[in-house]
Amino acid sequence: MASKKRILFLCVANSVRSQMAEGLARHYFSDKFIVQSAGSRPSRVNPYAIQVMEEIGIDVSEQYSKSVDEIDPASVDTVITLCNDEVCPLFFGDAERLHWPFEDPASEATSEKTVLAEFRKIRDRILNKLKEWASQ
Repeated sequence: MASKKRILFLCVANSVRSQMAEGLARHYFSDKFIVQSAGSRPSRVNPYAIQVMEEIGIDVSEQYSKSVDEIDPASVDTVITLCNDEVCPLFFGDAERLHWPFEDPASEATSEKTVLAEFRKIRDRILNKLKEWASQ
């Protein structure tokens, strides 16, 4: 059996997109990937990210926001940046680099109803991209 590919998802705060990607990849592709996430300015996992992941049966409430500086470059085969308009974190190492630009749903919405809709939209887009990429 081939060894699992080691993936690192990066965004700025490691609070929404990279956390959702980490949870989705672990849930759907744990047979293929070892997954981490981090950010250049870690904060906390956004409660709306936790909520919309729970809606599809994935618990990310135990995940936490980490700095990219905490990640050992030798532990990563592929780094996937998820930033859109922000400056993506730098990752030093010999990993393959992919860029999947997704809007930050926390900055796109104005009301709680809109926030949840934006978070769901990004969650679903990340999942679709992961499925497409994992099937290659």
